[in-house]
Amino acid sequence: MDGFSDDGQFGITIIGFVGSVFSPYYAWSGRGNPQNHCAINVALYGKTRRWAMTERPNSAVSRTAGEMVVGPSAMAWDGNAFTVDINELAVPHLSRIRGRVTVRPHAISDKVFRLDRQGGHLWHPIAPAARIEVALERPAISWRGAGYLDANWGERPLEDDFACWDWSRAPVGRGAGVLYAVERRDGTHKSYGLLFRRSGDCELFEPPSRVKLATTRWGIPRATSTEAGNAAGVLDTLEDGPFYARSKISSRLLGEDVTAMHESLRLDRFGTQWVKMLLPFRMPRALG
Repeated sequence: MDGFSDDGQFGITIIGFVGSVFSPYYAWSGRGNPQNHCAINVALYGKTRRWAMTERPNSAVSRTAGEMVVGPSAMAWDGNAFTVDINELAVPHLSRIRGRVTVRPHAISDKVFRLDRQGGHLWHPIAPAARIEVALERPAISWRGAGYLDANWGERPLEDDFACWDWSRAPVGRGAGVLYAVERRDGTHKSYGLLFRRSGDCELFEPPSRVKLATTRWGIPRATSTEAGNAAGVLDTLEDGPFYARSKISSRLLGEDVTAMHESLRLDRFGTQWVKMLLPFRMPRALG
């Protein structure tokens, strides 16, 4: 899930992992037991930036159809809202992130998309048009804004089947516009342009022209699609890592000037050993 505050000052991303795809511990284990490598990743953006992603073993995890508990944090769905109760230690600040985040979908989409040709990697944009409520005790932050909720799952390591991808989503007057562009290992490409209406209906459209965005400090290329004759630009780099970047960008989509959440992933870089050796500094693993 992710979201920006209505006033544009704050943002958040939360990802629940079962078999953490970017975990060096999971890769080194042979990826045999995904529930032994779970985490709830929390990233705060704005004036108070924080990052937490502690991986936890099977003994600290429980899952049912409506709830996942990972150590002191939990995610739950009650049929109307998706809530995350957070109690995590941020690195490298070693400060606590504690509180609740709630996403209330305008509607639930039943559309599931294949990212590879075989159907081994699937993406479900559950609620691209939603409202998000952030109420944290530590740090003391409270806001509301436009939110987003999706899920991904797959049968193989991402780096085996993809070279790179970029994704973005932006609130628009009719709901939410989502762009997804993947470059596969077999040399093929796939691009999605999707309009999710508040009613839950989904319409496909041809993504507009691709344009380059500024490269990150780690040398990660960024790109997006914007309507002809309109510039796109990076408003803020929210995450800047050796293989991944999350950004706040501006562009024009579906006839509107939009502010979008954007991510770029370069899996050739992720697959290198030197990158995997850096990851434990940002992704510690708890013993229990």
